[in-house]
Amino acid sequence: MNIKMIDKSIEFFGINIAILTISDTRNFDNDKSGSILIKLIEDYGHTCLLRQIVQDEPREILLILNKWIKNKNLDVIITSGGTGLTGRDITVDVLETYFDKKIDGFGELFRFISYKKIGTSTIQSRAIAGTKNGKYIFCLPGSPSACKDAWEEILKFQLDIRHKPCNFVEILPRLNET
Repeated sequence: MNIKMIDKSIEFFGINIAILTISDTRNFDNDKSGSILIKLIEDYGHTCLLRQIVQDEPREILLILNKWIKNKNLDVIITSGGTGLTGRDITVDVLETYFDKKIDGFGELFRFISYKKIGTSTIQSRAIAGTKNGKYIFCLPGSPSACKDAWEEILKFQLDIRHKPCNFVEILPRLNET
């Protein structure tokens, strides 16, 4: 049974996505995960509106995110890096309390997909997702392979209005309902 169904009778429209690499060691020359994500996003028909690299510092991460969540043209933020277990892996710790709502199923599904490829090593990933100020934020591991898996197996479908039976894009306008 193919559960990744695209309804071709609905017209595709691209959304605006930002990429934030969180790492003490990456720059634009060696950020393979950020580059892979941009290519996948743009090849699928979306726009990478913003890209930045920031060190594993809570204050710096939040400065960027607070600016980006105010951008009315931006729909989604994808972070790469800082989801592991080492002392400098702080992305999850910073964002868990930052989200308006946590999307628990994202991390669960990501680890399920990852388990089929890397076995029990997936337990070291703390990939998470949530919403903030009407935007989705997905926090992926820094591994290029993990970023590709998250896009190819989850995000490209959930960020496509044509994906049925439901997707993140169709409820995007209602994220800030009160």
